Amino acid sequence: MAEFSWDVRSPLGRALVAGRYGAHGDAGVTLTEIRNFDLVQVMARRGKAVDMATVAKTRFGVAAPETPKAVHTADATLIWSGPDQFFILSKNGKHAMDSLVPAFAASGSLSEQSHARALISISGAKARAMLAKLSSIDLHPGAFAVGAAAATSMDHTSVTLWRGYDRDGQAVFNVLVFATFAESLWHTMLDSAAEYGVAIAHSEELT
Repeated sequence: MAEFSWDVRSPLGRALVAGRYGAHGDAGVTLTEIRNFDLVQVMARRGKAVDMATVAKTRFGVAAPETPKAVHTADATLIWSGPDQFFILSKNGKHAMDSLVPAFAASGSLSEQSHARALISISGAKARAMLAKLSSIDLHPGAFAVGAAAATSMDHTSVTLWRGYDRDGQAVFNVLVFATFAESLWHTMLDSAAEYGVAIAHSEELT
């Protein structure tokens, strides 16, 4: 009989091997899987977009994104995911599904996505060059500034992409991908970044 477990596992648990990959020398790309996060998608009920936005502003102190961008607060990131909808990305349960339902019950439909998506952070001097192989999005700083976001595809895989705060003078990009496609996209990223040298890691810190 096949073994079965309810333990939550990383979508990249089998594929991710921390360390170095590809070309020798300084790593041009850093790929980091972010683990153990809370992710809830909020979609406005019919005719309730304004009410939903008011609830979001009251709870987070910032307006929910109405265009493709990511908005950072002290303890969450609100990421545009389509017209009248956005993701709430956070840690430690403060903005998990159970805590959000009472606030949004009258204006939004909530969908728990914490274990349905993998989150990958991409940084390094060659991060844009690697991403250019996989996506048609213009990631030049003048076109894709900090906070910019897009619902797009990478190598025919649907993703949500946004630019986080720079780290050590380098741009940081974040990718949400459905868990069932995460391992395939991860290998594609590794292949695309191999010529630049890759530093591979996992973390529980949001970027």
